Amino acid sequence: MADTLYFSRDTKVYAAIGTNVWEIPVLDGFSFSQATNASEITLNEMSDGSNNSRRARQMFTDSYAPAEWSFSTYVRPFMSAGSGAGAADSAAKVHAVEEVLWAQMVGVGTYASNTFPGLDHTADSNASLDIAFTGSNKTTLGTIDLFFVMGATSGGAETVYHISGCCVNEASLDFDIDGIATINWSGMGKLIKEAADSDHSFLSGGAITPTVTEGTLATDTGNFIRNRLTSLTLTGSDSGNFNATYDVVLTGGNITISNNMTFLTPEVLGVVNQPLGHVTGTRSVSGNFTCYLNAEAGSSAELFEDIIESTTTITNQFGLLFKVGGTGTPRIQLNMPKCHLEVPSHSIDDVISLETNFHALPTNIESADEVAIKYVAT
Repeated sequence: MADTLYFSRDTKVYAAIGTNVWEIPVLDGFSFSQATNASEITLNEMSDGSNNSRRARQMFTDSYAPAEWSFSTYVRPFMSAGSGAGAADSAAKVHAVEEVLWAQMVGVGTYASNTFPGLDHTADSNASLDIAFTGSNKTTLGTIDLFFVMGATSGGAETVYHISGCCVNEASLDFDIDGIATINWSGMGKLIKEAADSDHSFLSGGAITPTVTEGTLATDTGNFIRNRLTSLTLTGSDSGNFNATYDVVLTGGNITISNNMTFLTPEVLGVVNQPLGHVTGTRSVSGNFTCYLNAEAGSSAELFEDIIESTTTITNQFGLLFKVGGTGTPRIQLNMPKCHLEVPSHSIDDVISLETNFHALPTNIESADEVAIKYVAT
């Protein structure tokens, strides 16, 4: 028997905009799928004189549902070498392996001169990569083509699946205490099909030649971020009800950014309709952080007490600055200057903990400044 089997660990993922191709190292647990929307036609009639009644049914495929995809990546900032095969830039500027995904989430996602709108590689005298959401108040955002190459590292036959018109709907950053900082990405696309060499100039024999690979090599181990070093600066803005600062030592947390996108599909009779594209919904930035219950002044117990006793504050306002990876390098910083905190909940374990949910809000209803993201490389 000459069956060809594919293993998930042999898969490689690439993102493309035109002829520009980025290699995206993903973790185990990636997925992609596409379903169909069908109509069922049935009969509901009484019996004839011989007690017969038609009971069969018919099925019709109306349309393809949008393709859905998800995978996880490590947070990996790096300083570009400025030259060489696969270089991300022509100068020593900070980039990130996953920056092409951020670009689609925060703006139009076009690519020129080694950068994207909404991504600032020259901030702080080239010392960081700043990601702003100021250009994300759009009805549609950027799209990329995703390629999942099965068998890419096995040396055997390869099968390439191409998802066209992919939008990035959600990014969820986890920083559990014993792990490496990861982002869980998910989104939608138009159609999944098996790619042929003739479809794309960068495909040859089922293999893809990426144009940007910097920071992804097995030897590039200095750009992983350790969660255990993460710190939180928590400040209260209402001095009458809350402290100026709270001393909270984290044990874990999550920040989720969602575009709440939907896909539009026509409903023409007599054909199998295909998805047209996405539209954005309400932008949502939320998450949670956990810490031990600490009775020291200005610590977690006082935070709980201040929030639950603030019965006259309709929307409380706290500033949250997460430095995932600590104050050294590499790290990723997420600054949310206006957060509404829910009442923390107690987790009864060997050591009692508090979990606090938060919602990052913009300066006003028209702004897009809920969160500012900064990558700092070694």
